[in-house]
Amino acid sequence: MHRLCLLCFLLLAGCASVPPAQQPVTRPMQAEHVPFVLSGRIAVKHDGNQSSSGVRWMHRAEADEILLFAPLGRTVARIRSDMQGATLDMSSKHYVAKDADELTQQVLGWSLPLYGLRYWVLALPAPKGEFDIEHDANGQVMLLSQDGWVIRYTRYAAQTPDSLPLRLAMQRDGLEIQLLIDEWEI
Repeated sequence: MHRLCLLCFLLLAGCASVPPAQQPVTRPMQAEHVPFVLSGRIAVKHDGNQSSSGVRWMHRAEADEILLFAPLGRTVARIRSDMQGATLDMSSKHYVAKDADELTQQVLGWSLPLYGLRYWVLALPAPKGEFDIEHDANGQVMLLSQDGWVIRYTRYAAQTPDSLPLRLAMQRDGLEIQLLIDEWEI
């Protein structure tokens, strides 16, 4: 009797519909007004100091919100940036500046290049400023240099030229920022 029940269960399980595999999100060719959400981890090295945290970045044409998380998922910092300026909230402290670059320089001692980064995370050069770009054999960006930053792309979601990056490392003036992206929403 147990064998019959097991056989029926296996047959029913075999008939169950399998959800379709999630298609990888592809990179837009222009990022001027492309909203996105990315979740992952960020690590920063600067002046002999290292820090890392979880990150969730919600980018819209009119504003950005970046949440930084402690290892157990508690929000430790929130950066908001729009046309009126930028704010950073940590614990009971509130900081304000004209933009995210100035704000992070003031609070953290290093500048987060938010304007360029919103393009660079998509493996695209920012529309303002000179840039150098190198592609690999698959047509994916492997190196992008712009505004004094060198961005290396070491992992993509797929092997296609329009795939989104999952791992990038940025360097400038003794500052290194590594971003590992676990999930994209575009």
